[in-house]
Amino acid sequence: MFVKLLIKKTIMGNEKMKAVILGGTGLVGSELVKELVEHEGFSELILLARRQTGLNHKKIKELVINFDKPEEWNHLIKGDVLFSTFGTTIKKAGSQEEQYKIDYTYQLQIAQAASNNRMKSFVLVSAIGANAKSGMFYNRIKGELDEAVKILSFSNISILKPSFLAGDRQEKRVAERVGSIVLSVLKYLPFVRKYRPIHAKIVAKAMINAALLNAVKTVYTGEEIFELAI
Repeated sequence: MFVKLLIKKTIMGNEKMKAVILGGTGLVGSELVKELVEHEGFSELILLARRQTGLNHKKIKELVINFDKPEEWNHLIKGDVLFSTFGTTIKKAGSQEEQYKIDYTYQLQIAQAASNNRMKSFVLVSAIGANAKSGMFYNRIKGELDEAVKILSFSNISILKPSFLAGDRQEKRVAERVGSIVLSVLKYLPFVRKYRPIHAKIVAKAMINAALLNAVKTVYTGEEIFELAI
């Protein structure tokens, strides 16, 4: 209840915000865009993408960029809050090198540009196993990104580390689907509760609330994400 009252007060006390969104067509990103379109606290949504997304709404403006040429778009990453839900799989990327470029390099370059352009807030979706020293490639690059963005000059940084994501994916992820089913069965056990599946819509709502709360540097995991989305 306290969180809801604080967020309501923040919305009423501030002007409408401009959000920049990286990864707006993905599982969490698409839910985030839906929520922001309806949210009274946001007046403009800038979607960063490699190609036209086809999304059409008076709040939405698309910025099609070549991620490999930051000199062409660095100065355009401006607004009040940057939301990043960007990411891929090794299967879709084709190699670890390409996945690293998408999951780490591109996201960090966008975050650096936003920081340099004095954007105030950054909300990043990471992963519950993210650790820069992990022996698992995916968890390691997520952890490396978490550490890299923490030192940027945003006034407010929120990193969300959800467990298995539930929702309608365009591509099938068998391992994640199996893990989600298993954890759904075991979710009531105390030591695995923080790993219970979480719907993309809940993560999206938590991202917005994290931005509105203006926490200085905060990491949300497991149950904290569910609570933040209320």
